Amino acid sequence: MNMPCATLDNVIPLNDFIDEFGDGLLDTLNHTHPPVYDGRGNPGRQAVMDSLARKPFPAQADVVQAISALLLDQNERAGIINAEMGTGKTMMAIAVAAVMANEGYRRSLIVSPPHLVYKWRREILETIPEARVWVLNGPDTLAKLLKLREQLGQPSDGRPEFFVLGRVRMRMGFHWIPVATPKRTLDGRFAACPDCGGMIHDSDNEPIRFELFQQSERQQRCEECGGQLWTLIRQRQPEGGARRRSVLKALQRIPTIGKVTSEKLIDQFGEAFLSSMLADNVHEFINLMDENGDLVFNDRQATRMERAMANIEFGFGEGGFQPSEFVKRYLPDQFFDLLIVDEGHEYKNAGSAQGQAMGVLAAKAHKTLLLTGTLMGGYADDLFYLLFRVLTPVMIEDGYRPQRNSLGAASMAFMREHGVLKDIYSEREGIGHKTAKGRKTSVRTVKAPGFGPKGILRYVLPFTVFLKLKDIGGDVLPPYDEEFVEVPMSSDQASAYDRLSRELTQALKEALARKDTTLLGVVLNVLLAWPDCCFRPEMVKHPRSRDLINFTKSIFDDESTMPKEGELVEMCRSEKAEGRKVLVYSSYTGKRDTTSRLKRVLEQAGLKVAVLRSSVDTSRREDWIADRVEKGIDVLITNPELVKTGLDLLDFPTIAFMQTGWNVYTLQQAARRSWRIGQHRAVRVIFFGYAETSQIACLRLMASKIAVAQSTSGDIPESGLDALNSDGVSVEMELARQLVA
Repeated sequence: MNMPCATLDNVIPLNDFIDEFGDGLLDTLNHTHPPVYDGRGNPGRQAVMDSLARKPFPAQADVVQAISALLLDQNERAGIINAEMGTGKTMMAIAVAAVMANEGYRRSLIVSPPHLVYKWRREILETIPEARVWVLNGPDTLAKLLKLREQLGQPSDGRPEFFVLGRVRMRMGFHWIPVATPKRTLDGRFAACPDCGGMIHDSDNEPIRFELFQQSERQQRCEECGGQLWTLIRQRQPEGGARRRSVLKALQRIPTIGKVTSEKLIDQFGEAFLSSMLADNVHEFINLMDENGDLVFNDRQATRMERAMANIEFGFGEGGFQPSEFVKRYLPDQFFDLLIVDEGHEYKNAGSAQGQAMGVLAAKAHKTLLLTGTLMGGYADDLFYLLFRVLTPVMIEDGYRPQRNSLGAASMAFMREHGVLKDIYSEREGIGHKTAKGRKTSVRTVKAPGFGPKGILRYVLPFTVFLKLKDIGGDVLPPYDEEFVEVPMSSDQASAYDRLSRELTQALKEALARKDTTLLGVVLNVLLAWPDCCFRPEMVKHPRSRDLINFTKSIFDDESTMPKEGELVEMCRSEKAEGRKVLVYSSYTGKRDTTSRLKRVLEQAGLKVAVLRSSVDTSRREDWIADRVEKGIDVLITNPELVKTGLDLLDFPTIAFMQTGWNVYTLQQAARRSWRIGQHRAVRVIFFGYAETSQIACLRLMASKIAVAQSTSGDIPESGLDALNSDGVSVEMELARQLVA
């Protein structure tokens, strides 16, 4: 049957279609799939939110009401808050926990990125002052879990309890040794079970010699009685001089305490007293008194110490044990009423140890709440593993079951049902036959971005609440503006870049003609980085053969200022004159380090500058930045990867990108670091790029990718095809195509 071809006259943009037929579609949808929450909140739950020390905004309160209705009224196992960066996911999760605590779900376990553990603790206490908060992120995690198990069965005081666990600590292992009893026979000493006395045998059913068993690296159980043939051990406690050095080192981690003061404290109070106080009660240490009853530390010291020690845990030789394994083995099912998983998209990978540990905790908890700003990474199987870990019964009910302890087959079935798979056919000339030439055809299947509407209707919409910054209201957030500054290169710089670009592009084309793609990343990275790094010579070698492809001498010395640096200096001076601090992002902090040079250039211009490096521990970054702000810096320089999640940088209303990198997610996160609830000044984001270079092409491609990413987050594009992005090609590959075209 021949169908008439569509003409442009009967094709309308998707937005126009929604404007014309949206009301009818919405009525039909509400009739067939009635919403869990229709905007009429539960008065009792609203009263709980109104009693909090920090009250959620109306849009946030709606999210809390919707998730509470899903978990409590509908009795669903899990819910997801998919909220845009800066909307206050932490605040909403705490409010959900408070509402649920009021209805009997008193105990909440929070899995957090390591650098946000203490931010969670602080925000919980600022919102629910009477809450009890346990931080499970230090070397004493096992001691706290053991203490928690000892309290099982004891009456509750009614206060909500929060347990904040860093996701890296969540999957860390433990120290153990094999345990056996030596048993003498005529043939020598052999290992026996310490419980029943039965001989321990190897895989060949031969008795194992006692000395050999003690070197075993595999945990075993007795074949006869099932007893455990290994035990947890604590790391050796430091003694004597080693103990003194351990306590000295711990004391010197605290602000205002140096080498001399730490020695005086140990001489006055002793290392045993100080170590026990630091491990158990840091507040007693801050209020330490001497023999005359006078406080050892003054008010200024106490203030700085209290802020810093909220982010420090001290351990003196405690043993380790994987917390998720401890919860699985030694705490009863549903001991935790609510599991809150922050940055939930980080647990989507199939073989991730953190993802598997999170799945263990979700299985033990009564309810699970997932927090994320980017639920979908683009591929259906990303969502599959995340859903399986938090909505296991739903996935098994739909037929996605493990086979032979593997989810590979179930993941592929999910991908075929709800995702996008591309079959790529390759055809080449084969061996000629007598009458015709043969052809060989091969087929390979690869995944592509996309998630079907059936999957969204089944697995996303029934369990997810969406929130965007624009939904919160204009009075909450200040204006946000992005601008691009195109910077012309100097004549010497432009001439050297043109020669470098021609030679590298020609070398890349020749390599690609030989089907050699190893040069691709090298060429792209050099062309993007060189304009910002031409203060040092650039030597380009083939990554495999190590042949020299190009050498370009430095254009600028240590005393001269590059054009983009000059633009940055003028911008920072202008912002300082208006009382605004500037956050500067530079992607080159490794071999091509530009941060030290930027710091020197800005300081020569009379600005006070600090550089945040990866050497600053993740748990200390927030306090480190707060300390530099307190000291009056004008500019903070860092790599966007170091601050892309969780940190609120409200003190820096102006953000400057010297480079952007390839990662759209990192760029979007980093650009919103200061445009968050609590910001009262207009936020300005500036992107610098050198004219007529690959940097401009990269910025254009990043802009187009961000537009597609926003369309898949609920913003309807003009054409439905815009949202598909079915090619799935990375920014790097698209830039390479432009380069060799």
